[in-house]
Order: sequence, then C-alpha cells, then structure tokens
Amino acid sequence: VNGLMTLGFAGARQQTELCNESLMLEKLPTCGKSFEEMMKKVDSKKWCNLTEFIMYYDNFTQCTEREANNASCFWPNPLAEGFITGIHKQFFSNCTSEKVHWEDPPDEILITLILIPVMLTCAMITLVVWCSKRSDIL
Repeated sequence: VNGLMTLGFAGARQQTELCNESLMLEKLPTCGKSFEEMMKKVDSKKWCNLTEFIMYYDNFTQCTEREANNASCFWPNPLAEGFITGIHKQFFSNCTSEKVHWEDPPDEILITLILIPVMLTCAMITLVVWCSKRSDIL
C-alpha cells in the first residue's frame, strides 16, 4: 500500500511542475514561423476565408498547445493567447465582419406583399363557404 501511495504522490508531483514560461515563449515563435510559411501558399486576398487555410490554422493551434504542454504550462494561457493574438493581428487584421443592414422595402412593395396573402385568404374562405352551401351540386 505504501508503494502505491508513493507512486501516486510521485505522479501528482510530476503533474504540478511549474510552468516554464520562458521556454514556452522561446518555442512558440517556431509555431508562428511554420504558420507563416504555410500561409504564403494562400493568396492574401483569401486570408479571410477560413476554408482556404483551416488545416494550416489547425496545425498552428496544435503546435502552440504542444509547446505549452512541453513547457509544463496549461493551454491556453495568457502568454500563449497573447502570441496567438499577435498572429491574428498579423494575418487577419483586415478581416472585419460585415454586418448586413436590413431595411424595409418601399411602402408600395410592402403594402403589396401584405395585401396579396390577405386577399388570397379571403378568396379561399369565400370559395369554401360558397362550395359548402352548394354541396348538392358537387
């Protein structure tokens, strides 16, 4: 039992190693350089289209996570997030989300779009009532 407890405490001690932030900050730029090399393959006009580079971005994300874990740091952490934000600023600063500004159609079109279904509904009700009164013919 003591041997098992010793192994358990040794495992717990290994998991509680302190984060080596300087090692992580030293290694993260290699992920950035790799991502930069891969992004050179993508036309810069397509940098806002995620489908064009999703695999490259996934590799970049996995690299940053791996380097953070190798330095005994959790991921994401503030330093890694700062690095990732820098990469985003470098490549995606011109990608703004364009919000669609919805406007009502002109009154003439709006009235027409409202009146057509109302008139069709009235016509159908009238037809049903008329047919129900004339059931002897049908």
